[in-house]
Formats: sequence, C-alpha cells, structure tokens
Amino acid sequence: MTDIETPTSNQTPTDNQTSTGTQAPTVTPPCGATLLDLHRAGRLAHDYPRVPALLTGLDDAGLVHAGRLLARLDADDVLALHPATPTVRVAVTGHGTLTPLIAPLTAELARHGLLLRPQVSDFDAYVFDLADLDSELYRGAPDLVLCVLDPMVVFGDVPVPWTADDVERLAREKTETVAGLAARFAAASKATLVLNTLPLPRQFTTQLIDHRSRARLGAVWREANTRLLGLAETHPNVVVLDLDPLIGEGCPVSEPRLSLYTKTHLSPALLARYAREVGHLARHRAGQTKKALALDLDGTVWGGILGEDGSAGIEAAGSYRGEAHRAFQRVVKQLGAQGILLAAVSKNDPEPVREVLRDHPDMTLREDDFVRVIANWRPKHDNLTELADSLNLGLDSFVFVDDSPYECGLVEHELPAVAVVPVSDEPALHVEALLRDGWFDALELTREDVTRVAKYRDELVRKDFLDSFDSLDEYLRQLQVQVRLAEAAEADVARVSQITLRTNQFNQTTRRLQPAEVRALMADPAAQVLVIGSADRFGDNGTVGVVLTHRDGPTLRIENFLLSCRVFSRGIEQAVLAAVLRQAQESGATQALAAYRPTPKNARTKDFYPRNGFAPVSDDGTTATFRHDLTDLPVTPSHVRLAASLGDGDNNS
Repeated sequence: MTDIETPTSNQTPTDNQTSTGTQAPTVTPPCGATLLDLHRAGRLAHDYPRVPALLTGLDDAGLVHAGRLLARLDADDVLALHPATPTVRVAVTGHGTLTPLIAPLTAELARHGLLLRPQVSDFDAYVFDLADLDSELYRGAPDLVLCVLDPMVVFGDVPVPWTADDVERLAREKTETVAGLAARFAAASKATLVLNTLPLPRQFTTQLIDHRSRARLGAVWREANTRLLGLAETHPNVVVLDLDPLIGEGCPVSEPRLSLYTKTHLSPALLARYAREVGHLARHRAGQTKKALALDLDGTVWGGILGEDGSAGIEAAGSYRGEAHRAFQRVVKQLGAQGILLAAVSKNDPEPVREVLRDHPDMTLREDDFVRVIANWRPKHDNLTELADSLNLGLDSFVFVDDSPYECGLVEHELPAVAVVPVSDEPALHVEALLRDGWFDALELTREDVTRVAKYRDELVRKDFLDSFDSLDEYLRQLQVQVRLAEAAEADVARVSQITLRTNQFNQTTRRLQPAEVRALMADPAAQVLVIGSADRFGDNGTVGVVLTHRDGPTLRIENFLLSCRVFSRGIEQAVLAAVLRQAQESGATQALAAYRPTPKNARTKDFYPRNGFAPVSDDGTTATFRHDLTDLPVTPSHVRLAASLGDGDNNS
C-alpha cells in the first residue's frame, strides 16, 4: 500500500535525538530515500524541500502516516534551514476532539510545499475561542481558523425522547450561534474562517421509526446546512466546506468507538478528506493556485490514436468509452469557462488535430476553447516550456494530464514545477483524477476570470504582431497602449485580492491579501489601494495590477507593486510608477520608500526600482529597501497614454 510506516513508541522521539536525549549521529540517506528513511536519519528538517515529491502517489492512509512523522518536526528548525518555506498558521477549534486532524493536515500542506504551524484548542471551545477577542485563538494571529462542526453539536443536546421538531429548534439555535460567531470573527480578524456543513448520520434518522418523521428530520437538517452555507455569501472571509460531496464518495461520517470513547465525532477518513480540502485552500492563500491546464489528446481527450485510427476511428461520444471521454471534455470545458487556460499538447501532425477540433461531430471541446493547440513530434516538456514562455506564465502555473506513464514521468523529471496528473486507460476515471486535487480552487470567481481565456488569446495575437516589427520601440508605438490608474472601489475588492494571491513574477513583496484585508486598507485614511487597467489596439485587458501605498508624514511608502504577467514590458509599470511619485511630490511628500522581497519567482523584477531612479537604502537578505528623493521623477513612456485618478486630481499624459 505504502512505504510509510507508523512510528512506534520506541522510535526516535524527535527528528534528531535518541530516546535518551543525546544527539543521534547524522546519516545521509540514499537518493531514493523514503520519508521514513529521512526521519530515521534525522534529516527531515534538512531535506524538507524534498518532502512534496516523497508524498506524491501516497494513498490516504500513507499520507496520514507521513503526517504523523512530519508533525513531529519543529517548524523553527525547518525555517532555520529553509527560510523561504511558506508557512501557514492554522488554528483548529470546534466541538469534538480534533487532534486526529493534525496529521493529515500536516501532510496535505506539505504536499504543496507548505509548512504547518498548528494551534489546537481545547475540547468544545469554539464558542469561547471565537467570541472572546482576547482568546488564545485571536492572539495567535492565524492565517486560517478551522471551526470543525459535527452532528453532536445538535444531537448532543436533544432530549430523550426527541422529535424532528426538537432537532429543528436546536439546529436553529446552534446555527444562529455560529452565525453570530462568524460575524464577530469577520469584524475582528483578517484571517479566513473555515466552517463546514453538518453531516446527518443514519444512526439518528433510523431512531425515528416512521418515514414521515424521517423526511421531516432530513428537511430541517438541510435547512440548517443551508443557513451555514449562506454565511460564505454574507462574510467574504468565511468559507464553508460542504461535507456532503465527501460523504457521497463513500467517507463514513463517524466511527462509533472513536465517537463514544474519545469524542472524535468525525471519522478519520472524513477528517483526512476535510484536510485535503483545507490544503487546497491553504495552497490558494499561498499564491499557488494553478492557471493553465495542458492536455494530451490521444487516450486522454478522446479514445484511440488519431494517427492510426483516423478521425473516423477515434471515440469522443456514442460508444461506452466515447461517452466517458465526452464527460471528461465537458468537465474541461467547464473549467475553461471559469478562466482556466486550456492548451493541447499532442504528439501528432498538426492539421489532423485541428480538423478533429474544428469538424468532428462528437467533440465537445473545440479549437476556440484552447489558447494554444500544439501538435508536433517534439518532447512534451519542451513544448510545455515554450508554451509557458509564450503565455508569460511560470511552469508552476501548469497542470499536465496524460495517459502515458512515460510522458508523465518525463515531464515530472524535466519540469518538476508542473503538476502532473496521470490518467489510466480507463476514461471513466479521468474526471476524478483531474478534479481530486482541486488545482484550480479559488475563493471567488471575478469578472476578470470569465474573460481570461480571450485575453490570453489576444496576447498571442500581440506576440505575432510584435514579430512583424524590426524594433520593439516601433511595436510599442503601434500597439497604442492605454493605462488607467484609479483608487480601488468596492467592486474591485475581489480582483485586488485575487491579483495578490495569484501574481508571482511581478510582485515586489509577495504580500497576499484576503478581501477583508483589502477592505481594511481601503478604509485606512493613510493607505491607498490603486488598481491598474490597460487596453491597446487589440482590446481591453481589464484590471491587470495593483499598487499599495501608505503615507507616513512626508514619506510615501510603496508597500507593494503588482502587475499581471500578461502585460509585462509595455511601459505600463513605468507609467504607473511615474504617476504615483508625481502625486506624492504634488501632495508635499519629500521621499518615497519602496521594498523588494526576493522569491524564486520574482527575480526578473528585482531592479525595477533602481531602474526608475530609486537608490538602495538597506538589504538584510530578506528585504531590500530603496529610496527616491522625488526631485528627478521618471517620465511616462511616450508610447503610453495614461489616465490617472488618484484622489487629489486627475493626471493625464
């Protein structure tokens, strides 16, 4: 099943100490070491960057065992060796015993290269934790707060005998309490509160012997869950995980012995699946949501091999396997409609592929659904690399799906940043394989998402337009770049948050903001949240960037500057910076300070401030600070038309 073993009581009590407390000798494990090998050698902290690869392919039980090993690590030890490791502070509270959640949660975050700092509350402490703003939960300044609810929140208080009316009364009281706690949390914290729906175990429905009462119980229970789900619409920093889909896949709600003897009212299997959903949420908060889906065609999108079977011989609907491929195509098209960039990467001749996508009567996916169709006989990892370059995306933005173990293994080896989803020769399982890891999960869909595919397709047209010019300057003059710079409004909040969460390359400090944090900055009279929009001769790009500033007396602090990779190198960033500095000068500021925090993904923008007249002030290895004296301001590039509305009058150039 897995090569992860459950540690026993006589195994090493910490990552690098023996049972007597003395330092264990360091042993270098072989290259093919498992997680257990690293643990035994005392090298888990040292080799933490290898952990995501070691967890790949483990089943649920294996991940739980791995989580038990990883949970024994001291986060400070890992950060001392790997200070760039993204860390997520998670407070866990709720109704029942929740310590069994920590192992799967640790593993799920580690799968995505994240390091968990957990804070687990006492049994049934969620009301106190969320109501008291001075509680340890709030003092811990978590990024995520998990308030785990279980059926005993209600059934623990029902009288005996009880009726569906008793459950309705108690369920309403409990959900009203949770709603009040959520409102208090939303007003007091910038973190994300994660609630969940209440599963209804059969052991309670069958205590009512008549079917009419059972139906009534089901109705009042679903009404309670509807109220819980509605909290996500009321409060932007509240997420409600619906447990019904997880239970529908076969997860038992509870394990009777654990529920009765230890008050662990949700089963280990359900807690493990819950942890996976939280892992997806944490990955999104860390800015690691995927943006593009690259698909093999033969055996993946359709059945058969186009080069051998011909257009008439492939299966895309009609037959048993064809209907499975059709179901997969429908899911892919659904993802594309929500802003996920679709690309085809196939070892085929290009014209037959395009003929199928254009004309085959059974195809659900069409050529216009893809931002790029690549059909040739080159290695797929080379095609993916060029695709990423053409879209101006990092390879870590891609998910690659293929039915060939060879192709999957080669891409994994050559492009470890790409998330590889292998599918089998059973097409009925393709959908589950694609969706299982929630690669594209986001907090909210914005208006920019639904037009993203068209915008990226326009970007490829721009690149073709560029290739027709002998010089970049002439290209930029003919592109007719227009830039809009304005203070953010309420309608911009979701998009501003999304840009901070998804932008990695032109992101000067990689500070991630949830919607509540954006609103807090907008309400701060000393702060300014500026949104950048752009357009050109090929169309409107929408909102493409954000500038966050803070006024401190005569000093303007540029706390972050972000720009979508779609619009790099067109003079937009210089035009915006010039406008921001001009406004600072005209409002009486005498200097501007700006910060750059290096990451593996934003190195290409490290000289942005020095190139625009800023002088270095300090660099502690983590953050570099630059200063502009506001005397010799940068100018708006001549090919850019800027319209700026920054609160102190309009600037147009």
